Formats: sequence, C-alpha cells, structure tokens
Amino acid sequence: MVVDQLRKPLSDDDLDRLFQAFADATRRDIVRRVTVGEYSVSGLAALYAMSFAAVQKHVAVLERASLVSKEKRGREQIVRANHDGLQKARRLLDEYEVIWRQRTERIANLLAETAAADSSNAQTNQQGRNQEN
Repeated sequence: MVVDQLRKPLSDDDLDRLFQAFADATRRDIVRRVTVGEYSVSGLAALYAMSFAAVQKHVAVLERASLVSKEKRGREQIVRANHDGLQKARRLLDEYEVIWRQRTERIANLLAETAAADSSNAQTNQQGRNQEN
C-alpha cells in the first residue's frame, strides 16, 4: 500500500540523495517548474544558461532522489514531478522543522531562565550593597 511506503523511514543514502538534490538552485527550480506541469528535457534546457548535458545531469540527480520521473515520448524525454517522492521529502522536512522548533524553544527557555537568574542575582547583590551602606 502507498501509505505504508510513505511511512517507511528513509535510509542515509536516500537522505543524502534528497539533500544533494535540493542543494542546487537549478534543481530546486526544475522541481518547482515540473510540479506545475511537465517539461521535456530540451524544454528545460532552453530555460537555463547551461548546456543540454548539464540540464540532463541535474534531472538525473533529481530522478535518483525520486523527486522527478522521466518518460520517453517519441524522441523526447518528458520530466514530471514524482508526487510520492515529493511527499516523502515534505514529510522529512516537516519532521526536521519540529525538531528545530523544539530546540529553539528550549534555547529560548534556557536564555529566559539565565536572564531571570542574572536579574535575581543582581537584585540580591544590590540589596547587599544597600545594607552595607
């Protein structure tokens, strides 16, 4: 069942491929474009100031990360979004977001506790000085 496949954790190799795919602005742009509609590789190549071969390599990286798929249609290779792969990536990034939000909240709480302790210590020190005078 598709739902069971989506819940299966990604391997370290899968994570490496995913983050490598998203690490490049051109690849992120290709993903953005093919989520709206399908493109031929040559159609994509016309959009970027790089060679056809370079765009093919970008598409291959995205394909290895399961973010896009290619289909041969006549003489053209049609690139489209792989919605299952994108959903896995979204879920993974959502999980990382939860982790980082929890960590930043914890840091904020520690800073607030430190500020409160510093303020309390400053008041205690001030009261001690007032009593000395």
